[in-house]
Amino acid sequence: MKGGDARVKAGVYQFSDKMRPAEILGKMLAGDVYQRVFALPQGYSMYQVAEMLEKRGIFRKDSFLEVCRDRALLAQLEVRAPSAEGYLFAGSYNILPGRSERDVVREMVQRQQQLLSGYRMRAQKAGISVDKLLTLASMIEKEAVLSAEKPVIAAVFQNRLKKGMRLQSDPTALYGVRAFAGKVSRNDILRETPYNTYLIPGLPPGPIGNPGSEAIEAVLNHPSVPYLYFVARGDGSHQFSADLVAHNAAVRRFLKTSGASPSGGQ
Repeated sequence: MKGGDARVKAGVYQFSDKMRPAEILGKMLAGDVYQRVFALPQGYSMYQVAEMLEKRGIFRKDSFLEVCRDRALLAQLEVRAPSAEGYLFAGSYNILPGRSERDVVREMVQRQQQLLSGYRMRAQKAGISVDKLLTLASMIEKEAVLSAEKPVIAAVFQNRLKKGMRLQSDPTALYGVRAFAGKVSRNDILRETPYNTYLIPGLPPGPIGNPGSEAIEAVLNHPSVPYLYFVARGDGSHQFSADLVAHNAAVRRFLKTSGASPSGGQ
């Protein structure tokens, strides 16, 4: 009667027993398929992603993390790291019924690998491995609120590495413990973990989150600045300093008024 026999669109649909046949046919003619859209924010760690998926009722946290650590799957996806951390693409995903954790992780990694394909040659010329590129970018993603500050924060970290200074990045002290929300305690800073750059020299052993293109670009294309320190102003921006005297003055000024956290060294 509707002439829709050749226009029905294949897909997964959600119907209820209250719907009339005409409504059901209308959805199928319009291609109004059932979707569970999941957005992975830039900078989120695989632990945060797993928690979000569990809260949404899509996957169990433990099962998702288990797949993220599946060495056989990672080898297939050409990830030479102990987990998929750093290799999960920040973007939107349509998780249809029947898709498994393995399917979704595979898509996330493949999309990140596609993004990285544009940076591999540049990273090689800069003398930095992809894993270290992602590690630095993940730290920048966690520290920066403003896009314009990502290259400057990248420069601070690179300057400290060249001088053999510890990076003293707050988010690294919390990795694997809890999500970074802008503040750390003295106990956090003193907690012994392989990722805590207050205690370990150089970079952490791997990424602490999943960075986007801006943070990756910042590592490879950052300005030449003398800064070695930065402190949050409390409005999303940071005060950058070239020496410890200026940094301590900035810490006293901004921590007193905002309660912010002194990242990038103290």
